[in-house]
Amino acid sequence: MNLMKEALRFICSCNFWRMALFWNIALLFSYFQLLKKSIFGSKSSSSSCSKSNHSHTPVCVITGATSGLGKATAFALSRKGFYVVLVGRSSHLLSKTLSDIRRQNEDAQLKAFEVDMSSFQSVFKFKNSLEKWLLDSDLHSSVQLLVNNAGILATSSRPTVEGFDRMMATNYVGAFTLTKLLLPLLRNSLVPSRVVNVTSFTHRSALTGRFDMDSVTGVNFSSSKHYPCARIYEYSKLCLLLFSYQLHRQLRLTDDSHHVSVVALDPGAVKTNIMHELPSYIQVIAFCGLKILGLMQSPEDAAESVITAALAPPEISGKYFFGGRTIESSALSSDPKMAKELWDTSCLIYNELQQAHT
Repeated sequence: MNLMKEALRFICSCNFWRMALFWNIALLFSYFQLLKKSIFGSKSSSSSCSKSNHSHTPVCVITGATSGLGKATAFALSRKGFYVVLVGRSSHLLSKTLSDIRRQNEDAQLKAFEVDMSSFQSVFKFKNSLEKWLLDSDLHSSVQLLVNNAGILATSSRPTVEGFDRMMATNYVGAFTLTKLLLPLLRNSLVPSRVVNVTSFTHRSALTGRFDMDSVTGVNFSSSKHYPCARIYEYSKLCLLLFSYQLHRQLRLTDDSHHVSVVALDPGAVKTNIMHELPSYIQVIAFCGLKILGLMQSPEDAAESVITAALAPPEISGKYFFGGRTIESSALSSDPKMAKELWDTSCLIYNELQQAHT
């Protein structure tokens, strides 16, 4: 009875209707674009960062690697010959993921680090630990692939130590920070390297164009009477997409050879535990509805789209992948002025965090 009341309360909220209407429309629109691309476009070819390209074993860092899409991607990349660095919040789940992957692929080369992507101190500590591990392991001091996959859909405000909204910190600020910290290792790669930012079709529902400090850290959202979890999730994915495009432009200013490339990847609707904080009845309805429509994918199937984006040629940098092809993202996400504003604000946050922890 309590579960039913909880579900009814959620159905009466703005969050439910944004998810039920706006998110489904956004997903269908993405599939419509994919259909157009399938008819009139050509499929992206894949190559690039595979093990055969160089004698050094390529290293891949995956955040949110202990479940769902991240775990499936880690397994798939271990099959491709990558030395996969698993990043997750739970030491128990990291150990379980290591065991599960090795059970299916006994030749898998794996390393796990416990990291809280919502904490700058934890991310900064990981960067130092990763550099030390690369040195001690006699591996080349470089990273060939970074997959920013970690993400949460929180239903209540839980500020971080820095005072940020935890969803914004995990989904965007953490990814921005980690990418900035690992750029030297990506640049040091002997072969073309790549950043893959896992975003979402929900970015199409984001309507705000504000990228000041309080918006990017989520402080202004946390002050709302009712926590707008759907709006924050959309906004975090919009930020990740704008960041992808701006990082591509920034990299081209200093290196036109696409040595370090960046792509955004939308896996579509995937059956993961991303909605575990929502009422259980709502989760069942959402999963069943998408499955009936044929739009719900398993993590293993969705991981194939991550592999496609990760191994596409360097020249594909700056593109948005959906369903194994590049399509157009929303008009808001494609605005260079907004991307530059977000970049400047994010760099300011990054610099202040770095000063506070040194």
